[in-house]
Amino acid sequence: MARSNSTLIKPFIKWVGGKRQLLDVIYKNMPTDGYSTYCEPFLGGGALFLNEQPQKAIVNDENKELINTYKVIQRNLYELIEALKVHNEKNSEDYFYDVREWDRKPGYKKCSDVERAARLIYLNKTCFNGLYRVNSSGFFNTPYGRYKDPNIVNKHGLKALNTYFNEADIKFMTGDFEDSVKYIRSGAFVYFDPPYVPLSPTSNYTGYTGGGFDEGDQTRLRNLCDRLHSRGVKFLLSNSNVPFVRELYTNQDYKIEIVGAKRAINADGKKRGEVEEVLIRNYDIQKRIKKL
Repeated sequence: MARSNSTLIKPFIKWVGGKRQLLDVIYKNMPTDGYSTYCEPFLGGGALFLNEQPQKAIVNDENKELINTYKVIQRNLYELIEALKVHNEKNSEDYFYDVREWDRKPGYKKCSDVERAARLIYLNKTCFNGLYRVNSSGFFNTPYGRYKDPNIVNKHGLKALNTYFNEADIKFMTGDFEDSVKYIRSGAFVYFDPPYVPLSPTSNYTGYTGGGFDEGDQTRLRNLCDRLHSRGVKFLLSNSNVPFVRELYTNQDYKIEIVGAKRAINADGKKRGEVEEVLIRNYDIQKRIKKL
């Protein structure tokens, strides 16, 4: 179950597909009778996870640099803050591109966990629109953002995260989404927020890890949901409101709700607007008191 929540605990990075704008409607679709363990196989920025602040959680992401950063916040907070201070003092367009090139050089493998985590946060805070994107080789390739005063060293926020990560029973994993739910039992709750099925051929975004997430992966995810359902595990899933997704989940008696979500990231500001998403769950809910 969730503990008494701290309002200081928020995502430390901006992530494509983040759920901060949808927290209210997602919360209304969560189990009303609680859960034993919280599990999120596609963690990303962790908006729902950090809003819930469960006492026991298993969270996973295929992006190794991201999960390394979560672990560093948990284990090496003060070293991370000092490293971020250095980035903050040196921040400029030239410095940004120099840091961005680190992972293209052989020496990057020798960087410490703290150095890699500080790099990820620095690049995320200073790159264009906070867009985490890698190319097919897995190299970060978003341009400089030209912000006047980016919040690179958020000491209070990072300290709050560190406290929570050490007080609660949280397991951080990096790997395939199926691995993170292998051993969860009936009574657990799983929130799936996979890379979305593109709304059109030109809107396909697969830049989280350099790999991508195709229709075969979406079908594999549906099959996993079916197995969890048969084991008595509750799940809630977000995805695009497209026929392919709706058809995937019609064989079971799942509840499908269409919701509006704001598109926060687009190179053209005029194209940032509301799009339809679906929330799919395998349980009934009762009316609950608003939490947020």
